[in-house]
Amino acid sequence: MSSFISHTTIDCTNAYELSEWWKPVLGYVDLDGDPNLPGHEECMIRDPETGHQVLFIEVPEPVRGKNWHFDVRPRERSRDDEVAWLQEYGATEVADHRGIYGPGSGWVTLADPEGNQFCVLRSPAELEAQQPHDG
Repeated sequence: MSSFISHTTIDCTNAYELSEWWKPVLGYVDLDGDPNLPGHEECMIRDPETGHQVLFIEVPEPVRGKNWHFDVRPRERSRDDEVAWLQEYGATEVADHRGIYGPGSGWVTLADPEGNQFCVLRSPAELEAQQPHDG
């Protein structure tokens, strides 16, 4: 069992301007149906060929030397089971944001053995289970 990188996150002071700067550098585009606009605090761009995504997110004080981190989604386990496994594997908890947007939402920020931070998101199955289905 393993996780996959959902997207790469860049902490910044102006998400829109930085996403616009990186789009031509990387050849990335806005997400279909979700254009980045001035004032957006979170701006996602994606590679039209591979689908890799980069999320620019505004933070009050970006830390120099730590302005990016991985967001991972468990392939088979739930978010909570993945967090428990990662902690057994040697990760340490930095911040717990579970439930921040209501039941079943949120993420957990962990650090690897050298202190590099990453976030564990809900699995694709957990996201699918939360979506309303037509009956």
